[in-house]
Amino acid sequence: MWCYRGGSISTEPRINDRIRVPEVRLVGPSGEQVGIVPLAKALELAQEYDLDLVEVAASARPPVCKLMDYGKFKYESAMKAREARKNQAHTVIKEMKLRPKIDPHDYDTKKGHVVRFLKQGDKVKITIMFRGREQSRPELGFRLLQRLASDVEDLGFIESNPKQDGRNMIMVLGPHKKKTEAMAEAREAQAARKAERQGVAYTEDGVSYTDDEAPSEDAAPEAQETEAAEVTEAATDEAGAGEAPADEANTQA
Repeated sequence: MWCYRGGSISTEPRINDRIRVPEVRLVGPSGEQVGIVPLAKALELAQEYDLDLVEVAASARPPVCKLMDYGKFKYESAMKAREARKNQAHTVIKEMKLRPKIDPHDYDTKKGHVVRFLKQGDKVKITIMFRGREQSRPELGFRLLQRLASDVEDLGFIESNPKQDGRNMIMVLGPHKKKTEAMAEAREAQAARKAERQGVAYTEDGVSYTDDEAPSEDAAPEAQETEAAEVTEAATDEAGAGEAPADEANTQA
């Protein structure tokens, strides 16, 4: 009796000696059709080209195999999949809960979150929670939702009109900007901030420089020569000042 003992089933294609068929339909390194050849001949060609024999269509009869650099193929496939996941936009619905008699400061804070979500290209589900006697005044929640929608109308629109759901009133706001556009703008802003950080001025000897303004090594000897000349001139002046009284004494004598 056959029994499956667990373990993952490999999805990797069979390559080289793992291919167990008498003949294959061979495709060359540049995509040219070689034709149906014995497996031994295909393996021999793979060794001549210093490539791998990779089974690309196992269900075909005979199976289709291609000569390629399998390690390079796996790397390029992984990079393409990573780039596809990076650019993939997932629809996310954020939720924000408010009370009908919300404090103005709290309202501004909640509105700020809604603005941030819409800028990111996400939908926002706004929920007004009624308690006790507030349930008898649904117009308070309706006016609050209309006010919020009006405050963020430049970033989003009412995708689902306010409706009563038990003790809550719900409205959904949709962004004007698509998720992919928001992601692209976020990446551009991040790149700009990174470039700005790399060009930040640094301080040397109490003076700030950028990369373009940084003092060159050739300028250092000139500065040293100028400083030495100033010191020599100062010493000469001091020596001259000290000799003057001696001359006067000799004259008087």
